[in-house]
Amino acid sequence: MEWLIIIGLMLLGTFLIVAEIIFVPGTTVVGILGFIFSAYCIYLGYDYFGATTGTLILLGGLFLNVIALIFAFKGRSWERFSLKGTMTGKYNDDYKFELNTGDKGMTVSSLKPVGKAIFNDQEIEVRSNGGFIGENVEIEVLRIESSKIFVQPVNN
Repeated sequence: MEWLIIIGLMLLGTFLIVAEIIFVPGTTVVGILGFIFSAYCIYLGYDYFGATTGTLILLGGLFLNVIALIFAFKGRSWERFSLKGTMTGKYNDDYKFELNTGDKGMTVSSLKPVGKAIFNDQEIEVRSNGGFIGENVEIEVLRIESSKIFVQPVNN
């Protein structure tokens, strides 16, 4: 029965460590749990069977973790979960907008500092000068630099 507990804890710990590195990097909770299960398995090995067998369980656990990581990286199992496409376009690249400095429009979303606004029934991505502009606020165009449109709220 003790061997089943030790083997089960070691396999669970190894699985959680591999899952932390390959599938959910950065959460650390899964990796810490895997380390705790593996360490407890080694402790039980020393406690149940003595120093010699405990050391063999320690070395076996290290070997198992290294082999599991090697197979996980060579098997490229993480590629099924990774993004393969890249975004190359920008929001305003496809539009031919007829805007000039001083034109007035209305924000559709809040600008933090980038958001959307409507000018001449056309939705366009705009930027504030770094400040926050709320939703449904009347704005005017300050300047246009290539496809970047800088706006400010209209002061009534």
